[in-house]
Amino acid sequence: MEFSTKAQSPEKVRTGCIVVGVSEGQRLSPSAKTLDIASSQHLSRLLKQGDLSAKIGKTLLIHGVPGILGERVLLVGTGKEKNLSDRDYRTLVRSSVLALDGTGTDDALFCLSEIPVAGRDVEWKLQQLILTARETGYRITRVADQQDPACTLKQISIPTPGKIKPVALNTLISQSQAIANGLAITRDLGNLPPNLCTPTYLAESAKAMGKQWKLKIEVLEQSDMEKLGMGALLAVAAGSRQPPKLIVMHYNGAAKSQKPVVLVGKGITFDTGGISLKPAPEMDEMKFDMCGAASVFGTMRAVAEMKLPIHLIGVIPTCENMPDGNATRPGDIVRSMSGQTIEILNTDAEGRLILCDALTYAEKFEPDTIIDVATLTGACVIALGNEAAGLFANDDKLSEKLRVAGEYTGDRAWPMPLWEEYQEGLKTNFADMANVAGRAGGSITAACFLARFTRKMRWAHLDIAGVAYKGGKDKGATGRPVKLFCRYLIQRSGH
Repeated sequence: MEFSTKAQSPEKVRTGCIVVGVSEGQRLSPSAKTLDIASSQHLSRLLKQGDLSAKIGKTLLIHGVPGILGERVLLVGTGKEKNLSDRDYRTLVRSSVLALDGTGTDDALFCLSEIPVAGRDVEWKLQQLILTARETGYRITRVADQQDPACTLKQISIPTPGKIKPVALNTLISQSQAIANGLAITRDLGNLPPNLCTPTYLAESAKAMGKQWKLKIEVLEQSDMEKLGMGALLAVAAGSRQPPKLIVMHYNGAAKSQKPVVLVGKGITFDTGGISLKPAPEMDEMKFDMCGAASVFGTMRAVAEMKLPIHLIGVIPTCENMPDGNATRPGDIVRSMSGQTIEILNTDAEGRLILCDALTYAEKFEPDTIIDVATLTGACVIALGNEAAGLFANDDKLSEKLRVAGEYTGDRAWPMPLWEEYQEGLKTNFADMANVAGRAGGSITAACFLARFTRKMRWAHLDIAGVAYKGGKDKGATGRPVKLFCRYLIQRSGH
C-alpha cells in the first residue's frame, strides 16, 4: 500500500473513491461539504433518507455521484466528531479500508485528517492514518499453496494539509511507511510456524536484512556461548535439537562516540515449558514466544530505513525450550555469564534465563540505555489484560519517555513497580537466586530477576505477553511494540 498527497480540491481528484466524514445530525465534514456543493446536494439528499448511521465507523458507499471526478464516495460516520478519541480515529480509518477492500477500487482519496481528534494535531492524524491503513491491509502469508487475496486497496492519497511544509510532510510519510514496514516484518516472523522459524532461520534472516539495510550482523554459536559462560541461556537450549544463536545487529547512524541504545529481544521460537510442561490447549500459540525478538527485527529495519542519526544495537538470544533426556530439570543450578548462580525451580520461566545472559553480554557495548522486550509472563496478562504492556525501569525519566511514546502511538505500556521488597521472593538456600518466586506479582518478580543483571545500566523491561499477539479467530502477531520503540527513538534522535 502506497501513500501520496493531492493538492486539488476533492471534487477535482480522479480516483476510485473519495472518503469523507459525516457526524451526528448529518453534519458533513469540510471535504464532504465540498462534494455536496459540487453534486448539487446529492449527498445531503441521500443522508436525509436515513441510509447512514453517524455511529463511529459506519460506512455508506455511493456510486456515480454527479459533479465530481471520483468514481465513488465513501461516507464514514464520525459520531459527535469534536469528541473523537485516538481509538475512534483509528476506527474510522480501519472501517474505511475494510469497506473498500474487495470493491472495484484500488486507489482512494482519504479526507480524514480534517476530522478533529481531541488533543491531536494533523501530523498525528496523518501518521495514524498511514499506520492504521497498513495494519488493516496486512495479510498473513500462508505456507499452504492457496493464498488469501491481498488487500485490494493499493494506493491512498491524502489532501495536502496547509499547516505542514512539503519537506516535513514527505518526511512524515516516509517515516510512517518505514515504521509500517517494520511492523510487517515483525508480524511475518511472529506468524511463521515454529518448524520453519527456528533460531537458525532467525540468524539467516538477520544476515539477509543486514545486507539489504547495511547493518553489521554477528551470530554467536553454541561454542561461543560456552566460552563466554552463558550457562543460563544454554540451560534453556539443552533439551532442543535446534542449536541456539545469539544474534547481534548494529546500526550506526551517528558518530562512534555516541553511546548506543541496545534493544534485547526474547527469541524463544517455541516454548513447551520444558520439563515443566505447559498444558496442551493453546500450546500452538507458543510459537509467538519469539515476538520480542521479532519486534527488535522490525525496529532495526524501520530505523535503518528512516536513517535516524542514532547508534542502535539489537541483541537477540534465541533457542527452543523443549523436553528431552538432556533438558534442564527443576532443581538444577546454573551459572550465568555474570557469575551469579540460579536455581531453576520452573523450566517454564525460561525467558528470563536467556535474557539475563544477553543483558550481561550487552554490557560490552557500554550502552547509554538498554531495553529488553519479551513475552515474559502470563501474570502480566492477568494484571494488564491485552491493552497495555508492562513497563518496568530503574530510571523514572526513561520509564516516562517510553510511556509517553506508547500513549502517542496507541502502543501503550503501563509503569509497574520494581521495589526491592519484591526481591525477597527470589531468595533460595542453594544459589544466588531462584528463577521464580511465588504466584503473587509474577510479572514484577520476573522483572526483579532481570534487574539483578542490569544494576550498572539505565534499563527498562517491556513485558509484552498480553499484547504481542491475538488468539481466537483473529489469531496472529500484532507487531507491538515496534511503534512505541520507533516513536521513542525518533524523539531521542530529534529527527
